[in-house]
Amino acid sequence: MGVALFNTYLVLLFLLVHFGIVRFNLFWKASPAIVLVLLLFGLLIPMGWGAPQGNALVVRNAVSIVPDVAGEVTDVPVLANTPLRAGDVLFKIDPTPYAAQVKAIDAQLKLAKTRLGQMTQLYERDAGRGFDVEQRQSEADQLSGQLEAAQWNLDKTVVRAPADGYVTNLALRKGARVANLPLAPVMAFIDVSSTIIGIEINQNDARYVAPGQEVEATFKFAPGQIYSGKVESVLQAIATGQVQTSGTAVLPKAIEAAPFVVRVKLDDADFVKRLPAGSAGTAAIYTDHVKPTHVVRRVILRQVAILNYVNPF
Repeated sequence: MGVALFNTYLVLLFLLVHFGIVRFNLFWKASPAIVLVLLLFGLLIPMGWGAPQGNALVVRNAVSIVPDVAGEVTDVPVLANTPLRAGDVLFKIDPTPYAAQVKAIDAQLKLAKTRLGQMTQLYERDAGRGFDVEQRQSEADQLSGQLEAAQWNLDKTVVRAPADGYVTNLALRKGARVANLPLAPVMAFIDVSSTIIGIEINQNDARYVAPGQEVEATFKFAPGQIYSGKVESVLQAIATGQVQTSGTAVLPKAIEAAPFVVRVKLDDADFVKRLPAGSAGTAAIYTDHVKPTHVVRRVILRQVAILNYVNPF
């Protein structure tokens, strides 16, 4: 953009001199250098913090599906990459052993309640002990708790979608045996209820970025299109600034000025839902400083949007 503005001035200067409107004296000979300095220090360099631009990435939360109970898979009704609603069935586990456990505990609970009723009647007629009533009540309460846990296990044989989204890279099939081990997930569920769009902004350009500022973004997924939005937040930590608990002394390493991440929200909610996770693009943030640079940044961003038709990187 700077080259285009500078070349425009050169063409204009040539026309003015050619048609005799201005005399080509020392001032006009030196004017291209003056204009170049003014463009650099008055427009292009301040544009870095007045309207910073950076790479944008679409991220969605992935939920590792681990069943709460173990058993043989009897049904997998979902299809990979098919939209699902919260509560839709992902797969079913053979409920036979868990249903049998519920029946057994339920029978014991009914007997315990019958014994409790009998002991209560004897106690009320002064023919029994209060201790026996309390003991039967304790047994009934314990069995009630066991029945509740057994019923919970039975209900968990049907694994449901935790939110709106879809299953990707589906490999689970009927007949497989699954276990309730945290390190052995059986599905990857992509949650689409909230989409995270992050922009990388260089540290020296991020000092004036604040929530609520205007954002424009373009994506490789939708070349030629510009989408508006607002800044949600500036993430207050990146991995290079994180300290983890360990039993070793500080390990010196090269310090890099890694870019900060700014989270934004686009106005077009329908388009955001259609954006695949991993979609990349370019975005610009228009701060409250050096507002004349906003015009130049808008032009540059639209050039990038058009180049997305042919530039795969």
